[in-house]
Amino acid sequence: MEKYNIELDKNTIKYLQIYNNIKQMILTKEINEHEKLPPIRKLAKYIGVNNTTIVKVYELLENEGYVYKSIGSGTFASVLKVEKEEDHKNKDGVIQFDSGNPSTEMFPIEDFKSAINMALAKEGSSIFEYDEGLGYDNLRKKIVDYLKKRSIETSKENIQIISGAQQGIDIICKGLINYSDVVFVEEPTYNGAIQVFKSRGAKIISIPMLDDGIDIGILKLKLEKIKPKLIYTMPNFQNPTGISYSTYKKKKLIELAEEYDFYIVEDDFISDFKFDSDDNRPLKSYDDKNRVIYIKSFSKIFMPGLRIGIVEIPNELLKKVLWAKYSSDISTPGLIQKSMYYYMECFDWDKYLESVETIYTQKYNLAKKLINEKLSDKLKISNSNGGINFFLELPRGYLSQDFEKFMLDKGVSILPGTYFFDNIFDDRFFRINIAKSSIQDLEKGISIIYENLDEFLKEYKNNINIKSNKLFY
Repeated sequence: MEKYNIELDKNTIKYLQIYNNIKQMILTKEINEHEKLPPIRKLAKYIGVNNTTIVKVYELLENEGYVYKSIGSGTFASVLKVEKEEDHKNKDGVIQFDSGNPSTEMFPIEDFKSAINMALAKEGSSIFEYDEGLGYDNLRKKIVDYLKKRSIETSKENIQIISGAQQGIDIICKGLINYSDVVFVEEPTYNGAIQVFKSRGAKIISIPMLDDGIDIGILKLKLEKIKPKLIYTMPNFQNPTGISYSTYKKKKLIELAEEYDFYIVEDDFISDFKFDSDDNRPLKSYDDKNRVIYIKSFSKIFMPGLRIGIVEIPNELLKKVLWAKYSSDISTPGLIQKSMYYYMECFDWDKYLESVETIYTQKYNLAKKLINEKLSDKLKISNSNGGINFFLELPRGYLSQDFEKFMLDKGVSILPGTYFFDNIFDDRFFRINIAKSSIQDLEKGISIIYENLDEFLKEYKNNINIKSNKLFY
């Protein structure tokens, strides 16, 4: 453990310091390839930080490819980061279907620069002080107006400004989840949420997804035997499947939450847009029981590097979540909050959203058409209703990790389905994300998959070995 004796600078964000130190040890081979990193709690205690700080560190290392996770075994240093960087450097034009970040071409750089200057001019030095409590008052008022257009009636007193959706999940867990509490999740789902729940010692129970949302039948059977503290959901354009809940299932889930006394955490990252959905209203807009804790992330519709979002919280939970936010980072930086307010106030936010919807809808329609035309006869495709993700399944007997490596050699990067399951043994799934790719790259990338699919199926037939659930991105 001595190598992890990291001296922390009080004036710098802790998790970034720890991340940079561990990354450097991996790159310099002070931590060897496939060496197991310390368990979260042990490392947190050794360094003198919260468990959630180490969760953030491991998630960032994992997302950047420096570590991988093996289900039930732990976190290990990966050799793949350097290799993959070299692969991408040596292969100009690798088409990235693995990244969930939007294309930078959508970012309103000049307008936001003006919003920053407005904030600096009008707020003065106060912009660099802590905005303690729920966040910048004017921004929360603006968010209330924004949510009203999404059929969510709330007040600024119920809005907590957060540093991204991941922090929203983290502070909800910190405020509500105790050791051995049960949390239900969709299967498949966002791995970052699973890891946060586990860091709090929660027991994870996965409920399968159907074409119209979570399997209500299985959910009810579980509820008859087990009482969860909460259920984590993405009711619109779910990650990774693209599935949206039917109106019936949205209302039914709220009814069940009231009947069995649990809360619903709704993670909403792109419900602003309709795509093919019959109902893209947030689950929160149906919440007449005050059972939904609503997280709204702007990372897929605005500039993800700002790390800003909101949590809309039922009254009885406000104090717990507010305390958890304060203990995490006191407040989201005032410069970001106030610049966001001036952008929403002085520039046409609705018009900006319309422009983003046009871009995403065009990409989605093209990708869906190409995937159905070129891949549906050999691969099973989830019933996506919109969004930025398509979830595909190889025939039985093949592994997505093999397919990932195979396609990278052909110039296309995809994300194996291992990332989206709490526990999986026969991983045939993979995700195609269209957020970053241009129209030309979508056409080219899906064509490359189509043109090489038969070769893969022939080459890897009966080529199955026992493999761990390593997460490479």
